[in-house]
Amino acid sequence: MNSIDDVPRSALKTFRFSDVDEFRSAIRGLNFEFTPFVRKISAEQTILSLPGCDVNLTRAFPRVVDAQLVENCTAIGFTMDDLDVPIRFNGSQRARPVVVIGSGGAAYTSIEEVQRQFASVVFRPEVRDRGWPTTLSSFKIFEISTAGLQRLRGVVREVLAEASSPVEAPELTLKGAAMKESLLGAVDEALATIVSARWTLAPNDGRNFKIFQDIRALLSDDLSEPIYSDEIARKLGLSVRTMHDIVRRYCGTSLHRYLRLRRLWLVRRRLLAGADSVKAVALAYGFWHLSDFSRSYRDQFGETPSQTLDRGRER
Repeated sequence: MNSIDDVPRSALKTFRFSDVDEFRSAIRGLNFEFTPFVRKISAEQTILSLPGCDVNLTRAFPRVVDAQLVENCTAIGFTMDDLDVPIRFNGSQRARPVVVIGSGGAAYTSIEEVQRQFASVVFRPEVRDRGWPTTLSSFKIFEISTAGLQRLRGVVREVLAEASSPVEAPELTLKGAAMKESLLGAVDEALATIVSARWTLAPNDGRNFKIFQDIRALLSDDLSEPIYSDEIARKLGLSVRTMHDIVRRYCGTSLHRYLRLRRLWLVRRRLLAGADSVKAVALAYGFWHLSDFSRSYRDQFGETPSQTLDRGRER
């Protein structure tokens, strides 16, 4: 069972995924798009639904993520591991204890180069009365104390462990409300330890993030058409160099490498859906040199486009 649409309230559920599209369809609370860096995925998501609060513990896979939070909620995110390879969040990458925070409609982009485990706590309705940082159109990242981060992690682990035990129905509502209060208190404590750090100025700069979103919007208009850097830069009123610098900051790679990877994954999704032909899909996404396309596809996914199409038609 991989669908989480029917998860009951006040319930703990764990889901495991080996299919990218199944994982994509399981994400709740976000308008979510990602491009994996790996051929095959192994992901796990534990979800606890409490009154007015969802706790998510996720073991993901290397990928680029572009997401926007749904309306009328506040989300807090943080890692649950201590790997040496930090996540690039809104264009910055530091191996420091951090939390990210966003309110309804806020967006973010992240690059996870290796498999990571992270937690998110989503409060509904939006939290407005606890003095937390305001975020407007984009998520913000804050460096906090190690003790503050460990406190957050500890409360999440305790809540999930307690929720995994059988609970009588009359006790469930009261315990769920108390768990939410513990989570709110842990976030209060973590945010009270925010460190004034210059490196957070860039990822919290809403102006540059808006430019990046504008670039992505133009690139997404028609991925089948050739992409000319000078034309995109002209439409945005930027120099070509500034545009490329912004894309590299947020995507961690060049504009054209990012687009090629993105197009390959879109082709794969169409083939797995049972497309008419490999050639038609390749051309639809701008791959006119079919032998070069097939080689790139095989290098990325470990199988030929025809093999993917055959599997899609067998579903």
